[in-house]
Amino acid sequence: MTTVTPIVLYVEDEEIDRFFMTRAFETEAFGASLRLVNDGQAAIDYLSGSGDYADRVRYPLPAVVLLDLNMPGVHGFEVLKWIRTQRAHSALPVVIFSSSDREDDQARARLLGANGFVKKPNSGLSFQDVARKLKEQWLNATAGWPISELYSSSSSTSNRSDRVV
Repeated sequence: MTTVTPIVLYVEDEEIDRFFMTRAFETEAFGASLRLVNDGQAAIDYLSGSGDYADRVRYPLPAVVLLDLNMPGVHGFEVLKWIRTQRAHSALPVVIFSSSDREDDQARARLLGANGFVKKPNSGLSFQDVARKLKEQWLNATAGWPISELYSSSSSTSNRSDRVV
């Protein structure tokens, strides 16, 4: 049985936000768990193992997706819809990480199957709090799980929709 180090796939088009999240993961001593893509299409390619992302040693499947909404090209809601329609990823936890504080965005995210919605902090220093909560609520729970169970619809990951970061 193969076990994996839990991975967070962070889908973010803003370079400064990627920088702050990378620093936060490094400060929390789990920087190796973070994988970055800078748009929605790259997230779909990563998850589907297309092109450069076919190498699962370099690009392992994530235990959770941290997803921005407002991105050029494929919008975050489109990525979320795609994830939920893919049998292999339908139980994959997705936490929306957006600067939007609009109630309709939060409602739509829940309707489309997001497991959580986190408003981006105004300060780069506060990204560490987000990283810590992700680690506590999503990564620690999957550490050492067999990879086959991370995506099984009968596993605990599918029952984590009540967890909100």
